Amino acid sequence: MVRVSAPLLGLLLLCCFGFLAPPAAAEYVKYRDPLQRLEVRIRDLMNRMTLAEKIGQMVQLDRAVVTPEILRDYSIGSVLSGGGSVPLPKATPEDWINMVNGFQNGSLSSRLGIPMIYGIDAVHGHNNVYKATIFPHNIGLGATRDPDLVKRIGAATALEVRATGINYVFAPCIAVCRDPRWGRCYESFSEDPGIVQQMTDIILGLQGEIPENSRKGVPFVGGQDKVAACAKHFVGDGGTTRGINENNTVTDWHGLMSIHMPGYYQSIIKGVSTIMASYSSWNGEKMHANRDLITNFLKNTLKFRGFVISDWQGIDKITDPPHSNYTYSVLAGVQAGIDMVMVPFNHTEFIDTLTGLVNGEFIPMSRIDDAVRRILRVKFTMGLFENPLSDQSFLDQLGSQAHRDLGREAVRKSLVLLKNGENADGPVLPLSKKAPKILVAGTHANNLGYQCGGWTITWQGLSGNNNTTGTTILSAIATAVDPSTEIVYRENPDSNFMTSNNNFSYAVVVVGELPYAETAGDSRDLLIAEPGYNVISTVCGRVKCVVIVVSGRPVVIAPYLDQMGALVAAWLPGSEGNGVADVLFGDYGFTGKLPRTWFKTVDQLPMNVGDANYDPLFAFGFGLTTEPVQAN
Repeated sequence: MVRVSAPLLGLLLLCCFGFLAPPAAAEYVKYRDPLQRLEVRIRDLMNRMTLAEKIGQMVQLDRAVVTPEILRDYSIGSVLSGGGSVPLPKATPEDWINMVNGFQNGSLSSRLGIPMIYGIDAVHGHNNVYKATIFPHNIGLGATRDPDLVKRIGAATALEVRATGINYVFAPCIAVCRDPRWGRCYESFSEDPGIVQQMTDIILGLQGEIPENSRKGVPFVGGQDKVAACAKHFVGDGGTTRGINENNTVTDWHGLMSIHMPGYYQSIIKGVSTIMASYSSWNGEKMHANRDLITNFLKNTLKFRGFVISDWQGIDKITDPPHSNYTYSVLAGVQAGIDMVMVPFNHTEFIDTLTGLVNGEFIPMSRIDDAVRRILRVKFTMGLFENPLSDQSFLDQLGSQAHRDLGREAVRKSLVLLKNGENADGPVLPLSKKAPKILVAGTHANNLGYQCGGWTITWQGLSGNNNTTGTTILSAIATAVDPSTEIVYRENPDSNFMTSNNNFSYAVVVVGELPYAETAGDSRDLLIAEPGYNVISTVCGRVKCVVIVVSGRPVVIAPYLDQMGALVAAWLPGSEGNGVADVLFGDYGFTGKLPRTWFKTVDQLPMNVGDANYDPLFAFGFGLTTEPVQAN
């Protein structure tokens, strides 16, 4: 047998037949060509897809149940980490990258090689990940009134997310919380829709500055150092009756448009890639099944061209009890306009149900094609087809000093000074760094978990200092004061202790709420955690004191206000407690303003600026200011 090499065979064919044999490389396909226009690539790919592959793109599964084989065989469109769903406890960025790339290789091995998108709740920094910078929750950022600051936080968060190989975040929450009894109120920038609109600049940090010639509503992600963002939860989630999570928002069209919708106008203008539907209802109709708002208004009127994603098992919750009529739920949700469904565990049930509905002509192919077109538009815009796999380019960004410095800046700008009493030496604040002996007291002074709140490492948050890295308020105070100052720390000093220790120059009392997230955080009484009030009364009755409240919302404080020398709302400041000390000791002045009304009693709720009979303890926008001091 005569063996002929491939190059020689090609030359012989050219001589004999006038053409060169094609190389062994894959055939040219338009959807893989980045020089082709976006819509051409989308159309070419969709023309090649089967119904099964299209429906697979509409599925998002949690990492706990997904495998590379599932991604390959079902052409699954997305994977997510739910709150606390991590590859390993205290996983390193390399652990995350290896996991994400393992999943991505599964997607790339499918027939058409459509890359998956990986989503995570990065709602105040990359908050699921060990050693990430934890920024203040949105309520604190709303107190800063600083859109440029949140844009820089968005850019830092994008870098830290990319450090772990992830490219999609379920943020920002642009809810307008109208009742602090809601357990997600700290995820809202403000009760004022105008402030929420301003703070949508965080999208420009997460995704990049949208080009001037960009079409309205078209998603935009500006490079490998950026991530796709998600405005949530559409729409009215912050206006539910009595602040009950997933409840009913009762308001007319004008109220919905003027209070709850403006943030979405701005998010779409700024190129947000995705929008998440709300669990809540509007005037009794579940948002996950509201075609008028999702398809007719959001997609057709506002011209949003990214994709709409469900919340966690949001399709199931269309019925009561959840999942009681799954076929109806899938029909209602997909027909309403939801494009990607956060299943998140049972993909075969959803795929089989939706396939049956399409084959039975209950859902038209045009609806499936609309969903897939939107999903692919985001993926192409992100550059996923050109760069599907993550590398270690951004490893040094996770918890970097620059980001921690930014977090510290955000903390000091978010603090709101509510009271600054006078004594013989003048105002209580700023405190002296050279006091001989000081007391630091309270449950929240030395607890990083309490300081960060919910959506930190786990869904509902944690207690303690070993779950991630950062600086507690106690540690920050110790660093700030003169080395000669004696610091005494007691979590819960009793009256006997205070009587026998009567030589403190002043006390800093740090109390507040325990960590919580949605539903579990819904509260009827809005009290700080025990023994907080006892600590205030015991300490502030005997020594000049500053009370720092660490909370996700206004809490009951009026009965104790007279006992305090000064009162500071610190919200949920995150990992950089040094920002608190910066302002306490006068290195920087207080500048924060209340992003929401502080009530006198819970019986007044709901109460928002502009309401009739508005009678708050501290009005929306209130905040005392101080000047920085050179030395103290």
